[in-house]
Amino acid sequence: MTAIQEPAVDAGDQPYTYRRAELTEPDWRRFPGWRDVTEAEWRDAQWQRVHCVRNLRQLRGVLGELVADRFYDDLAADQRELATMSMLLPPQMLNTMAPHAGTDPEKVTDAFYADPVRRYMLPVRSDRDAVWPSHPHSERDSLHEAEMWVVEGLTHRYPTKVLAELISTCPQYCGHCTRMDLVGNSTELIDKHKLTLKPVDRQDAMIDYLRRTPGVRDVVVSGGDVANVPWHQLEAFLMRLLDIETVRDIRLATKALAGLPQHWLQPKVVEGLARVAGTAQRRGVNLAIHTHVNHAQSVTPLVAEAARTALEVGVRDVRNQGVLLRGVNDTPAQLLDLCFALQGEANILPYYFYLCDMIPNAEHWRLAVWEAQELQHAIMGYLPGYATPRIVCDVPYVGKRWVHQLAEYDRERGISYWTKNYRTGIEHHDPEALRRRYPYYDPIATLPESGRAWWADNARR
Repeated sequence: MTAIQEPAVDAGDQPYTYRRAELTEPDWRRFPGWRDVTEAEWRDAQWQRVHCVRNLRQLRGVLGELVADRFYDDLAADQRELATMSMLLPPQMLNTMAPHAGTDPEKVTDAFYADPVRRYMLPVRSDRDAVWPSHPHSERDSLHEAEMWVVEGLTHRYPTKVLAELISTCPQYCGHCTRMDLVGNSTELIDKHKLTLKPVDRQDAMIDYLRRTPGVRDVVVSGGDVANVPWHQLEAFLMRLLDIETVRDIRLATKALAGLPQHWLQPKVVEGLARVAGTAQRRGVNLAIHTHVNHAQSVTPLVAEAARTALEVGVRDVRNQGVLLRGVNDTPAQLLDLCFALQGEANILPYYFYLCDMIPNAEHWRLAVWEAQELQHAIMGYLPGYATPRIVCDVPYVGKRWVHQLAEYDRERGISYWTKNYRTGIEHHDPEALRRRYPYYDPIATLPESGRAWWADNARR
């Protein structure tokens, strides 16, 4: 029998080379303000919450003179003029920024400016697009979720799915938050809307609606972030959901699995999650956790431990829903490094990457649809099929669409048109809903000169 000689493959011939990277927890003691923090304190969820960075003074208290005044001044200008989210950083998340920058203040400052996690969690004035900080079609509630509330906080956009916003706060605030209209503290620029019902009354109304609406089988329990709902309240709400026979999928939305994994490792939370997961299993309901990680630096041993613990107590899946952000994860290598860290090291399934939504002052983060299409093409074939994320555009009044599903695309003006096959909750009597083409807009900076000129002229008029 003739032996088959396998050809030697030079990994350098491939556009992307996989190398397994062991997860590490950056040393928080490198920051002057945390020099004496013990490992026991670091693992304590309450310590993490108490020591969150909420303002410039507290940030200086942690970083000290490791970061130059020019960065603090840049940050202060953004908070004063352009920020749509207030500052809130758990130590865990801040610790993943510039993890290998050393101790030279100029080098650390440059590293902070360039850091991908910093770019979306702690935006500065010079990050923003100087010409088009906002798209002319940007909106505070860019997905019109509040328009589709059937009761306060319950968005019924898809035929069989609802979004339950239990709370309007998070353990950490992302600069690009799509719910910036409601979530977090007001900023100098944005006076936030508020939930008005008491939590118990809002939850009662949600449960009543779901009992009366058997066509809904899938409930995303979110906020804000469910990690900010007192556990006894969250468990009680989940158990009530599990009592509704028509509910078959429950997803818990929490960036805190990455930003504050210590929360999900607390004994009371682990034990309570085990009770909920056990009930879900007995009743044949799929219980999953959806988290939000945008860069491989955020995937640390504590994050992996929190995900593994959730799976061990019976949660069916832990999945990641990231956002495509320029300067954060907009290259094939950055996306694949993140996906391999999630799937291979932390047991978190890469699920979706969304185009950043058209909220105010987000143009420097947003990618064009054609850029997202190229990224989807570039990451195919490296990951297992089930762990290859879909890149989607959340089109206003439409919902999630794969980036190749557009019906028409004007690349010069950056306008794509999309169709849909269902009515949202506010379109039941709209005869044109299934025939209409819905627009989505690329960032103006990504357009050819003629397209930028058209928008400049259009804006003036």
